[in-house]
Amino acid sequence: MSSALQLWVGLGNPGPQYAMHRHNVGFMALDVMAEIYGFSPAKKAFNGWVQEGRIGTQKLLFLKPATFMNESGRSIRAAMNFYKLAPEDVTVFHDELDLAPFKVKVKMGGGSAGHNGLKSTTQHLGPDYRRVRIGIGHPGHKDRVTGYVLGNYAKSEMDDLTDMLGAISAEAEWLAKHDDPRFMSDVAGRLQDD
Repeated sequence: MSSALQLWVGLGNPGPQYAMHRHNVGFMALDVMAEIYGFSPAKKAFNGWVQEGRIGTQKLLFLKPATFMNESGRSIRAAMNFYKLAPEDVTVFHDELDLAPFKVKVKMGGGSAGHNGLKSTTQHLGPDYRRVRIGIGHPGHKDRVTGYVLGNYAKSEMDDLTDMLGAISAEAEWLAKHDDPRFMSDVAGRLQDD
């Protein structure tokens, strides 16, 4: 690690009308962790909202860009420049069509798979940042993707969503320690127990 500080970014769209969209699950993950780990109240900075805190011994800055998805990278880059962070200090939480609903996978680098938030992030940072891919599943046909992604989670999905966000938060210390395999296996383990 090149830095004492890690920047964790949740991707989403600002505004209450988007709050429960599948596309906003990155925001949701940060909100739950910030609450559980007692992060500072959100304040406006870097074209977004930031909160500071610790998970285990790791100092973290949470950032939710307020730029809308396709401009997320500008907000992330501004925070990185301010704190002199490298792309490998950045972890981005985002919705992933190519993963089954409520599955969680972590990977370093890669493409954007058509995700406008990742496209913008990669444009401003390059591809070498860590991604926490939060599965939302695929609606089955590409013509239905936009409505699905920008649709609210169904009432029937709320328990699973809550369990998954809780599991991500409970195991976040492994992520902070960069033990991605342990994080993924422990999150999966928690979600199988239910």
